Amino acid sequence: MGRHVRIRRAGQQGFSLLEIMVVVVIIGILAALIVPRLMDRPDQARVVAARQDIAALMQALKLYRLDTGRYPSGEEGLQALMKPPAGASPMPVGAYLERLPDDPWGKPYQYKNPGTQGEIDVFSFGADGKSGGEGGAADIGSWQL
Repeated sequence: MGRHVRIRRAGQQGFSLLEIMVVVVIIGILAALIVPRLMDRPDQARVVAARQDIAALMQALKLYRLDTGRYPSGEEGLQALMKPPAGASPMPVGAYLERLPDDPWGKPYQYKNPGTQGEIDVFSFGADGKSGGEGGAADIGSWQL
């Protein structure tokens, strides 16, 4: 009466150490392939954001040119987009931008008139904040749109 009998049912056996190790190795291989691709996503997102900002700045500059007949000078810079232009057409014109955005790395966008890549250049120096560079540190400019 005091005897306990254990009965094993088919299909209720546990995994062997070898099977568990194979699964862990497969998960490790998959992680090694996927994680590096996910790690550079923030840098790619910053580049896309910079291109969108530059496109918006270029549109504002084109509107400025339509109203005044010229782009802001190099001395006026992008700050000219923050106030109504002097000498604009009689139609009331407000500021072209509410605020000047900084690039995704926290630095101001650069403006050249006359430009070296086009009539005018709007650009960011990228992650390193210096001219030139490769990858995430490469310059991003209006000439790439």
